[in-house]
Amino acid sequence: MDTFRILLATDNHIGYNERDPIRGQDSINTFKEILQLAVKNEVDMIVLSGDLFHENRPSRDVLYEVIALLREYTMGSKPVEFELLSDPDEGKADGFSFPGINSEDPNLNVGIPVLSIHGNHDDPQGTGPAGALSAMDLLSVTGLINYIGKSDLPHADESAETDGLLVKPVLLRKGTSHLAIYGIGNVKDTRMHYELRSNRVRMYMPDDEREWFNMLLIHQNRVKHGPQESVPETMFDERVDLVVWGHEHDCRIVPEPVAGKPYMITQPGSSVATSLAEGESLTKYVALVEILDGKYELTPLELRTVRPFVMETVALQDELRSKNIEVDDQAGITKFLKQQAVQLITRANREREEKNRRAVERGEEPLEAMLPLVRLRVDTTGVPGMSNPIRFGQEFTGKVANPKDMLVFSRQKQAAAKKTVAEAPDLDDLIDPDLPNAEKFSRIRVSALVNEYLKAQSLELLAENGMSNAVMNYVDKDDTHSISESWRRSGSRRNVLRKKMKRRRFSLSGLLQRKANFLQMAQKGKGKSKAVVDDDDDFMDVDGAHAGAGDDDDFEDDEPPKPAAKGKGRAASAAATQKAAGEAKSKPKSKVQKLFADSDEDMEEDFVQESELEEEEEPPKLKGKKPTTSRASIWEKTPASGAKKAAGSSKAQSQLSFAPTQTTQRTSRAAASKARGRSRLVTMTR
Repeated sequence: MDTFRILLATDNHIGYNERDPIRGQDSINTFKEILQLAVKNEVDMIVLSGDLFHENRPSRDVLYEVIALLREYTMGSKPVEFELLSDPDEGKADGFSFPGINSEDPNLNVGIPVLSIHGNHDDPQGTGPAGALSAMDLLSVTGLINYIGKSDLPHADESAETDGLLVKPVLLRKGTSHLAIYGIGNVKDTRMHYELRSNRVRMYMPDDEREWFNMLLIHQNRVKHGPQESVPETMFDERVDLVVWGHEHDCRIVPEPVAGKPYMITQPGSSVATSLAEGESLTKYVALVEILDGKYELTPLELRTVRPFVMETVALQDELRSKNIEVDDQAGITKFLKQQAVQLITRANREREEKNRRAVERGEEPLEAMLPLVRLRVDTTGVPGMSNPIRFGQEFTGKVANPKDMLVFSRQKQAAAKKTVAEAPDLDDLIDPDLPNAEKFSRIRVSALVNEYLKAQSLELLAENGMSNAVMNYVDKDDTHSISESWRRSGSRRNVLRKKMKRRRFSLSGLLQRKANFLQMAQKGKGKSKAVVDDDDDFMDVDGAHAGAGDDDDFEDDEPPKPAAKGKGRAASAAATQKAAGEAKSKPKSKVQKLFADSDEDMEEDFVQESELEEEEEPPKLKGKKPTTSRASIWEKTPASGAKKAAGSSKAQSQLSFAPTQTTQRTSRAAASKARGRSRLVTMTR
């Protein structure tokens, strides 16, 4: 056949609430159902539009489950019936030979290829030899997922004309049908909005573009959350036929037209409820898309393993008036709310039974009963006081999956009150005694609250933007390591400060020692004062480091101190050191002394104590003999002996030899692309 059969899904959020004893396996169970639907409908591939994982660093349990499921349902002897026309090495792991598309790897037996972009929860993070990585990269190198849409944005406007946001498609052919899949992984909405508005998103299209069906995968805000904090629907290339929109969780699976544009948008929504919002209460679907000769047909497939979720909003004052209940009658109000909760639970169980009934009629097995998610929102405007919602939910333990947050109170804000702006929060809401805690924090965005706090701080080691982003990753993505990673990335700045302090410590203690030596030689009439002064001037550079030496070698070339007068011992040396320090304070500040004028008194005391400790560690003098070797000369000899050992080790290692690596010859596999042979790589233009 010439028809592509594709299963579309997005926002699986595997690992969400995984520690919850009731809801911990919800995301895994639904992802398993999606894979089973792919096998049942004999699809050619599975296409995911981001947020496969709920966290950037999923736990070992989550990775284990996902890898096992992908291996169970997507690997096998089923032949791949489409042909890859684009470069199979596009997107492959740098420095390795296996291709970027797993169906082209002769060492893998892939039955259903999976193509996916990253979302905002599992986006690449960190730096290193391999660059920024995510859990999607791990699945890619295992050969279980084809990770597409990972691209770098230009850093400067000058490079935008040649670079921009380059989007290269995966080109597939099945008989007479041609399919081009474009992927753009999640980037910040403000940046994506700017790239699209500036016409810097460059999509490579085949030369004979009329023969191709172009599908675009994105993962951005569709609903406007603020200025440029969303991606308008009308900004994509008009040559696109279907946009698969990820990130938004409410299911709008039926393709919707875009005003003034030829393409349609399908929004599968999430496969698991990650928040008790109204959009999550909609029935959840995945889509079966069939493409033939540039035309497509989309069929929604209902997900049965999704936990039932019902919600309702109650205006308490109106309800109490209709039932003749006084606003200060706490017992009557609690009884009314319990009745509303029981009605919601009954409705959720009835919906689950209806799904099972329809499944049995289709010849499927009925599913076991699941505790429903229930959210009762109560508008308490005009009601003076309410009971504890957590205590209220305890009575429904074992009847609902979320007893702790099934009841939430809200209150309408007064008309004369100041309107809350997303980026300029009204912090007076936090201290309003008439508002419940849930309502207080629902009025203020976390990002605005964090920015407001950081503006009042004086951060010297952490940048405000970096700390703000780390907190937002912790809140939005459940990335428990974001703050520690931000601290680690700022380590370079801390190291600079630490190195500067280290140089100050060594240089000041050395300066005091040199002044003591100078006084001793001046008293004895040695006539070496000029040499010492010259050496002291050359000792420091502008950063307080030894001229021509490393950070740890400030005293490598120092002349060892002369022995004190006979009978005085170390006391004379210590007294001379303190005397030199006193003279240094009384005299006008030299160039070197001005460098350390900003050091506090406690630090100076530590410097003096350290110099005294160094003198106490001086080796004992030999009677009747002068020491022939200084400390500096001992350190100069040590690397020489170490070099001999290193040379011997190198000589021993040079005798080892290894057999040359043999290149494994690829074998043919039972797939359409191998049976017919690769026809050609399609040329593309921008």
